Amino acid sequence: MVAGLSKDDADVKIETLLAEFYDPEAGFAQWGQCRSTLRMPSPYDELLNHHSHMTVTVESHHGDKVDVVVHRHHRHADDHGDWYVREITLKTQTSGKVVQYGIVRLNVSALAPEVWKQIESRQTPLGRVLIEHNVLREVQLCELWEIQAGPALASLLHAEAGDTVYGRTALIYCDGEPAIELLEVVAK
Repeated sequence: MVAGLSKDDADVKIETLLAEFYDPEAGFAQWGQCRSTLRMPSPYDELLNHHSHMTVTVESHHGDKVDVVVHRHHRHADDHGDWYVREITLKTQTSGKVVQYGIVRLNVSALAPEVWKQIESRQTPLGRVLIEHNVLREVQLCELWEIQAGPALASLLHAEAGDTVYGRTALIYCDGEPAIELLEVVAK
């Protein structure tokens, strides 16, 4: 079982996150193909199968702070919220190595204005912003993924198309409210 997860606890759809930037009609081929998994090899299991912020996890694993690179972003509203969505990579500060890819979809109205302003600046990784602002948060792991990287994902991870990488979907509750949906993929 995935780190104590009940399927009823959280429901972040990978297709919803991917559709923010990739063509669902093409089966998300540019991004890659994925399948749900309960097992993954080390160190992926330790990096992904938990209820913690990935910023802290990858910094600890690589022994270096990370910076965020926002590749694309947009904002839109619907009946469920005022959404800000971005596609990112995290790079180590010392070597510039890409260590994580992600799609973040957050409900702007669930965040305090000063928290949103810092996230919108696109200068600081999301996890660090939430920690620095002492936002009461709970990270809920939703699902683990085995992914065959398509050309777009491979390019962003500095990998080869067809490489197997691993990721997760997660939901962050801020002050008790479901506020941030995540797709996080660690680099090889």
